[in-house]
Amino acid sequence: MAFENNEKAAGYWSENLRLVLVLLAIWAAVSFGCGILLVDVLNEFTFMGFKLGFWFAQQGAMYVFVALIFVYVAKANALDKKYNVHED
Repeated sequence: MAFENNEKAAGYWSENLRLVLVLLAIWAAVSFGCGILLVDVLNEFTFMGFKLGFWFAQQGAMYVFVALIFVYVAKANALDKKYNVHED
C-alpha cells in the first residue's frame, strides 16, 4: 500500500479508524445493550417464538456481527479507491 504523500496516508488512516470505531460501537451496543442491559425490556416482545432479549443474546447479535463484516468490507474498499490504494 503506497500513498502519494503523508497527508493522504494520515487522512486514510483517520477515516479507517473512525469507521472501525463506529462499527465497534454498534457491535457493543447490540451485544452488551440488547443482550444484557435491555434484556428485560426486550423480553416483553417475541420474535419467531422466542423472547426478543433472549433471541438477541443468542442469535440476533451474530447476524449483526456478520452484517458488520460486510459493511466494513464495502466501506473499506470504497476508502481504498478514494485514496487510490485499492487492489486491481
